[in-house]
Amino acid sequence: MTRKSAAEFAALLASTHQAADAAGRVILPYFRRPLKVDNKADPGKFDPVTAADRAAERVIVKALKAAWPSHGMEGEEYGVNAGTSPYRWIIDPIDGTRAFILGLPLWGTLIGLMHGNRPLLGLMDQPFTRERFWSGARSAMYRGPDGREQRMKTRACASLGQAMCSTTHPEMFKTGAEIAGFDAIRSHVRSVRYGGDCYAYCLLAAGHVDLIIEAGLKPYDIAALIPIIEKAGGRCTAWDGGTAAGGGRVVAAGD
Repeated sequence: MTRKSAAEFAALLASTHQAADAAGRVILPYFRRPLKVDNKADPGKFDPVTAADRAAERVIVKALKAAWPSHGMEGEEYGVNAGTSPYRWIIDPIDGTRAFILGLPLWGTLIGLMHGNRPLLGLMDQPFTRERFWSGARSAMYRGPDGREQRMKTRACASLGQAMCSTTHPEMFKTGAEIAGFDAIRSHVRSVRYGGDCYAYCLLAAGHVDLIIEAGLKPYDIAALIPIIEKAGGRCTAWDGGTAAGGGRVVAAGD
């Protein structure tokens, strides 16, 4: 990385932190409070959204647009705002809204930056637990409630039979091929844990989870998490080995 590109990366990362700070300030007053929940899905399905989701996305976009006016924006709640540069921010203001409305702290704010089709950097912020995970220039980083920053590293896993696996929910797998694929892995791993959303991917980067298998993801569900996992030494791809940045069927592994 040249001095110029390193300085630009540092400025982009600083903007990501500032946007996450702003989002946390507007989200926390809603958490574990009486809250109206709207359903974005078709009848018979449930895709919740709240005022916290919408307010957080607005402040993130406002902060990033002020710092980088030529960049594109793509958010879960307000869609695509095309830019004039190769950079595009991918935003999920609250990944894990179901956990959020239940009062469970397994949600987070995801802010990712794409350069063309390549995930450049990503950040996941959990303001309630005061935890933040992000991809730096050379390593993945974690900051906990004590304010100290430390590098993250995925852990080695000797075999699939030793792997601790996570997925958000088994109903993510819709087709016969997806169900069969997940069942084939589930029958071999040591344990499967459900309900982690973005938090599980960050725990993989931190060396606590070995494998994540999911399907039906949107770009804003995963784009920010890919560089965090990769900078920690892991891999995150589509099931066929291609890029996971577009969402869909995703697998993440620590080694």
